[in-house]
Amino acid sequence: MGDPKYSRRVWKKPKRPLNYELKMEELKTLGTFGLRTKRELWKAHTELSRVRHQARSLLALRQEVREEKEPILMKSLARIGLVSPEATLDDVLNLNADDLLSRRLQSIVTKKLGFKTPYQARQAVIHGHIMIGDRKIDIPSYTVKVEEEDGIHFTPESKIPEMLEKTKAEEPVIEAAAEETPKAAAEETPKAAAEETPKAAAEETPKAKSSSTE
Repeated sequence: MGDPKYSRRVWKKPKRPLNYELKMEELKTLGTFGLRTKRELWKAHTELSRVRHQARSLLALRQEVREEKEPILMKSLARIGLVSPEATLDDVLNLNADDLLSRRLQSIVTKKLGFKTPYQARQAVIHGHIMIGDRKIDIPSYTVKVEEEDGIHFTPESKIPEMLEKTKAEEPVIEAAAEETPKAAAEETPKAAAEETPKAAAEETPKAKSSSTE
């Protein structure tokens, strides 16, 4: 088992961490789900590989043994929303890291409570503004079960809902001002051109007269 003070790593690095395409894909995933480091992404990949390994192992068993053990795996995955209750082992093998990351508390709070970015949702979770039922959870990577998803809400003393409402009310004003700015600039351009035309004509007239005198 090992010493509990020295726990084992729950993640593995990719075999080619310096691959350019892999690095770009990892950075895109980090921004999409608001992950702090690549270690959180590697944990998801490691957990996904463990689940897929279990599915492949079940496919290799005899039909009698498989019928006995397969419902246990499928029930555990359906409980956290990774697969539907009617899914098969082939659906488990088709899972990817995004499916697992979308079940994090941070990702669900972003969609459910109206945050603009997952980083805002992460900050709210860490600072204790999110509750699931009667429990206050400050772990962004907490895997939300399907039965817990409807119980996610702000704490009673949190002021974040008021801040979100203010930002939503200010957005239409900012968008309207942004739309009016190009129109005003387009209207001012012909006026400025019309004002500059008499000035240019007045400046050219003395020059023309002096040239004809000479």
